[in-house]
Amino acid sequence: MMKMKRIGSLILILSLVVMLAACGSGNNKGKEADNGAGQNGIVTSIGEGDGKHGTIKVEVTFENNEIKNIKVLEQKENEVLAEPVFKELGDTIIASNSAEVDAISGSTVTSTGYIDAVKDAIAKSGLTLVAKQAAGKSETDEPAEQTYDVVIIGAGGAGFSAALEAKQAGASVVLLEKMPSVGGNTLISGGEMNAANTWVQEKLGIKDSVDLFAEDTLKGGDNVGDPEMVRVLAENATAAAEWLKNDIKVNFLEDNLFQFGGHSVKRALIPEGHTGAELITKLKTKLDEMKIDLKTNTKADKLLTDDSGKVVGVEATGANGNKITFHANKGVVIASGGFGSNVEMRKQYNPEFDEKYMTTDAPGSTGDGIVMAQDIGAALTNMESIQTYPVCDPVTGVISLVADSRFDGAILVNQSGKRFVEELERRDVISRAILAQEGGYAYQLWNQEIGDISKTVDVHKDEYDALVKEGVLYKADTLKEAAEFFKIDPKALQETIDRVNKFAKAGNDEDFHHRQGLHDMSKGPYYIEKAVPSVHHTMGGLVINKTTQVMNEKGEPIPGLFAAGEVTGVIHGTNRLGGNAIADAITFGRIAGQEVAK
Repeated sequence: MMKMKRIGSLILILSLVVMLAACGSGNNKGKEADNGAGQNGIVTSIGEGDGKHGTIKVEVTFENNEIKNIKVLEQKENEVLAEPVFKELGDTIIASNSAEVDAISGSTVTSTGYIDAVKDAIAKSGLTLVAKQAAGKSETDEPAEQTYDVVIIGAGGAGFSAALEAKQAGASVVLLEKMPSVGGNTLISGGEMNAANTWVQEKLGIKDSVDLFAEDTLKGGDNVGDPEMVRVLAENATAAAEWLKNDIKVNFLEDNLFQFGGHSVKRALIPEGHTGAELITKLKTKLDEMKIDLKTNTKADKLLTDDSGKVVGVEATGANGNKITFHANKGVVIASGGFGSNVEMRKQYNPEFDEKYMTTDAPGSTGDGIVMAQDIGAALTNMESIQTYPVCDPVTGVISLVADSRFDGAILVNQSGKRFVEELERRDVISRAILAQEGGYAYQLWNQEIGDISKTVDVHKDEYDALVKEGVLYKADTLKEAAEFFKIDPKALQETIDRVNKFAKAGNDEDFHHRQGLHDMSKGPYYIEKAVPSVHHTMGGLVINKTTQVMNEKGEPIPGLFAAGEVTGVIHGTNRLGGNAIADAITFGRIAGQEVAK
């Protein structure tokens, strides 16, 4: 018996030895993958954070208690906005050996998600890091004096278009962008672009004309826009769209168009993905192909003039606070956007649009170009005209692209479950109507049949998930369930939908004369989204002529100075129609680039 016990003990000991050996033999590899110590003091750790469009997962490598590398394993962020985050923030974190860094302006949510992912990896590593002073870049990295034929301020749709056309014309070009990333409002927009007599209209059998496009644009802005300039837009927008398609390789949908409020027909081309990211990504690719210099984190401060009053350059501040003078042999193009993100400037010109309004605009939309040009005598016009976008996220103020289903039949109702405005009215009209409702908000409602037409939930899945998470968008199997989620009287909402269905069948909206025709909404499932207006576009700005020269207060061109896009104030009048911002930026950006290079 004693002998058997000894044999049993021996077997147990041998088993334990084998188990320990097995653990030790593969342990380094396993621990590296699972946030543990590896050979030579190297540790790898995986962390996660919440980005704007989903989880950001990173792998952080440490050596001797210092961060050596950060690798992004998984992310769904906007490619253009995320590029400086993963590069610049990563370099800063490694250099300082700490994740206690500031988010990059213009990419705050993506930055925060990335920083949180690194912090998570650090925590899981079990290491205690000691922060160190990061060595800054030498100010001599950027020469204090630089000379080009053309200097362009602002890397959005207008700035990119001007840069590419000027370079094509043989000029040397530099593009200055004060933000860490490019794109401006073009990038974060839906990217839709109005043009008359396009290839898509022809395919869909839609009759349109330059005259009708110009008439809609003027009427939509209460005939305050300059008719001559609106005509230039209408006559050249189709060529600009074809340039994007054929030269820049932007992919537009071939089987669908949007009819934004105020337009007589469907004429807005829709880019792949339904956002401006398709435009900016392709424009940036073309910029790189043509080897045009792009300076991000470089803020234009002042326009420089010679004794004759000609604009001959730009004084700017570089990434490290160093002053740089960019000399312009031929001229300067201002394409720096509007002032929707500058609350003080909004209040200066129209006190109505104070702090109570959030904004859909990029943080760089602060009116710098307008102020710089005004300082050298440029004329301004229409500055009090500020537009809100009616259907925005009530939590963040950001424009809701999921809600583009409104252009395919979605309706707007108030807290009482009643319609109160035509859904394809002008943006300013709808915004005022929403603000007049109980609580100053509204709900957008559509069913799956409308959703199948617009496909907005599919193409904006990340936004959809975020809105659901915030509790401002809900998908319901029944109308009653949709009503009860937002505490709307189900009976009242049902009466509204019954009325909509009746008008849809008859082909006549007796209540609000929906210009496209209502859709039957008798079948679910249903989507219901809470919405508020946010400041979206500033129609006022610099006065320009047909060749995009900036005019002074005497009505004379300022030599060497051109402008395009939202920084100008002569196109849209009191209200910009949807789809006209991209048309404006690309059309006049191209003209500015061609003219300044002459």
